[in-house]
Amino acid sequence: MKSVAVIGASLAGLYAARALRSQGFDGRLVIVGEEPHRPYDRPPLSKDFLTGATGDQDGPDRNGADEDRLALADAEELAGLDAEWLLGTRATGLDTGGRAVLLDGGRSLVTEGVVIATGATPRRLPGPSPTGTHTLRTLDDARALRADLARGPAEVVVIGAGFIGAEVASSCAALGHRVTVIEAAPLPLVPQLGDEMAGVCAALHGDHGVRLLTGTGVARLHGAGPDGRVTGVELTDGRLLPASVVVVGIGVRPRTDWLADSGLPLADGVLCDAGCVTALPRIVAVGDAARVGGIRAEHWTSATEQPAIAVRNLLAGHTVATHRAVPYFWSDQYGVRIQFAGRRLPDDTPEILEGSPDDRSFLARYSRGERTTAVLALNRPRPFLRLRRELTRGARPVSSETP
Repeated sequence: MKSVAVIGASLAGLYAARALRSQGFDGRLVIVGEEPHRPYDRPPLSKDFLTGATGDQDGPDRNGADEDRLALADAEELAGLDAEWLLGTRATGLDTGGRAVLLDGGRSLVTEGVVIATGATPRRLPGPSPTGTHTLRTLDDARALRADLARGPAEVVVIGAGFIGAEVASSCAALGHRVTVIEAAPLPLVPQLGDEMAGVCAALHGDHGVRLLTGTGVARLHGAGPDGRVTGVELTDGRLLPASVVVVGIGVRPRTDWLADSGLPLADGVLCDAGCVTALPRIVAVGDAARVGGIRAEHWTSATEQPAIAVRNLLAGHTVATHRAVPYFWSDQYGVRIQFAGRRLPDDTPEILEGSPDDRSFLARYSRGERTTAVLALNRPRPFLRLRRELTRGARPVSSETP
């Protein structure tokens, strides 16, 4: 293979480029990114970047407010990749017959291999979005929200109490704004944590003066004034909440619209086998845009682990390795680090191993019979790491040869 195009210049795309070079690919490497920015870390956007904090932290989201510190690679490493960067360029289609990626402006990029790493895009509310309504996915999104919050004390309404919504609410509260969080489900994070543990995490909002309204949705947003700025959020139960800033965090959808006519099977992501290999030759997919072995994982760790497997299979021309890592995610809210690893089913039973939910500091495990299926920790990073390692050792290997 003499040429590979990586479509997507964020975390998964960068890791794919690194894997290509580390696994011996010395041909033409082109990285296409819709944003004008070189690869940067997204987790700090809802936390340190939004609040302007600069202190170092342990873990992959240690970057502070300075945009330079968001960079995932320095100039020397990027130069060492010997790649052509097409930033501020949107992929519009994939011509599998001509082995070409179609780009905006009528351009095309002929390539032998393709790594799809286009990530996801935020879901939006139906209807008009008044000025002061934000989503948070990109650096430009975070810049706009931070500027809006700097206007002065605000009535902030966060729609959606998932991880992004909760982190934004935490950051806004830390900045001194009045914050209300709206969640359509009876409790946030129930699919991930189950009722009991989700209730503990939900209580963090009230601990810090943030109002959490559950079991209701949003009917529409109200705006007024010459700039049509948001003034309120009307709920499906008839209540009208005052708002001067609204953040919509109701999930994401995989960015695969550009592949609609490509012939690639799509179903909430690009369908891949367990090795990130698609149904079409010399095309693999990784990160938020990929449904790998029936699962689409929107987590930092998946975007960093999948590319090495995908690239190995791309260079081999068929699936020789598979990805079977234990899922892991974390979230920082109100000074509490929430960490979760494993695969929890609805009937799995949680058990507190140390600490206390009342103190917002504990370690818990989920079990199915005698088997530990998942672990959860609030502000217990060291014991959590130990149990996470035990889960990983108990799982099947990340890479395995196939005949």
